[in-house]
Amino acid sequence: MSAPARRLLAAVLALAALLSALAATVRTGGTLGDRDHLLPWYAADLLLFALALVLLRRVPARAVLPLVLTGSLAAACAGLLAPPRTSDDAYRYLWDGRVQAAGLSPYAEPPDAPGLAGLRLRAPELFPRGTACTGWDERRTAAGECSHVNRPAVVTIYPPVAEGWFALLYAAGGRAGVRAAQVGGALLALAVTGLLLAALGRERRWQAALWGWCPGVVVWAVNDAHVDVLGALLLVGGLLAAQRGRAVAGGALLGLSTATKLIPVLALPGALSGVLARRPRARDLVLPLTALAVFALSYLPYVLRSGTGVLGYLPGYLSEEGYRDGHLERFALLRLVLPERWAAPAAVLAVLLAVGRVLWRGDPRRPWRGSLLVVGTALLALTPGYPWYGLLVVALVALDGRWEWLAVPAAAQVVYLAGGGAQQAAYGTALAVVLLGTAFADRKETRGTGAGSPT
Repeated sequence: MSAPARRLLAAVLALAALLSALAATVRTGGTLGDRDHLLPWYAADLLLFALALVLLRRVPARAVLPLVLTGSLAAACAGLLAPPRTSDDAYRYLWDGRVQAAGLSPYAEPPDAPGLAGLRLRAPELFPRGTACTGWDERRTAAGECSHVNRPAVVTIYPPVAEGWFALLYAAGGRAGVRAAQVGGALLALAVTGLLLAALGRERRWQAALWGWCPGVVVWAVNDAHVDVLGALLLVGGLLAAQRGRAVAGGALLGLSTATKLIPVLALPGALSGVLARRPRARDLVLPLTALAVFALSYLPYVLRSGTGVLGYLPGYLSEEGYRDGHLERFALLRLVLPERWAAPAAVLAVLLAVGRVLWRGDPRRPWRGSLLVVGTALLALTPGYPWYGLLVVALVALDGRWEWLAVPAAAQVVYLAGGGAQQAAYGTALAVVLLGTAFADRKETRGTGAGSPT
């Protein structure tokens, strides 16, 4: 057997081991109600993911495309092997879709509202009857009904593009229950892989596996079906359009991405990388103004129906998540070195410094690098406990190849399962990995061996 054939075989075997571990994780690895069993499986998945990537780098270039595609498809299928294991958000998605299909606004009334009793009766997959209601993803409403839908006493939090996606999911497969959301998540995840493969040059196609084979994508985007994957797809498309000088298309896609989950607004400075390093021009405003206009227009149909109610539970959610979530604290790393009252201003300052660096010194040929810096800095400053926020980071890492930033969503995953006691250690480790990896990568690029931009 030739050396290239041996390298290909090794990569295929490593990928097969990764896919087997991912399937076992989804099928038998535990749930949020049995989280002690999840961390060992996730650790095994991560190690096999790293091994598969290392071996992928060594295979012949002609084999990379089919291997990445095959692995991404199989990984997405692995996420479909069981109902959501660690999040019940997808049930809320389907409820919001059902409400819209009935001609109502999801911002108008909470799921347990008396006026929606008829809808609840016709949705046993969301409001099961005749059960003990003791599952990790079940809770009693104020009226005593059993609900898979989280926070049934409050209206929805999601922005309008997300709501449009929920309506589409329900229209396409509402009878299939949560499976419809999972299939939708799988299709979106595969679309991101395809977009990456189309954008990355021949020598960099392996980077698409940073997304397509990522255990986090399998869990967060497919099995748990988080809508953040739609935001990631729109974000990647917007940054690629911006890199090619298509300001209107780039701004529109970035506006839609922000109207999916709000967090992608942090990626917008990347699309303006280096704009302040030269004399600004009027056309530099086209992209951000387009993004703003599209974001505002996406709200219009819902504003006409619900007025200021389109904010939904967002103010309450921000208050709840902005400071404490159980034993979790925001700004956990900053609290190590600063008084509590200074932590929030310091977090804002850190993000503004990252934005300034991107606008002054960012590379317009690689806008995703600037976006990655700002989004990653924000997550390190805020130290959230929800790992699916990191889907944006995974997509940007796949574009840029700076793998060290994957430590940030990995830290959030540890915190999500282990609780606040692991928060500072997990994010502190992530910060160290980012700093060391960045220093190494910058030194390598200075020597002229770094990766270029997609072609």
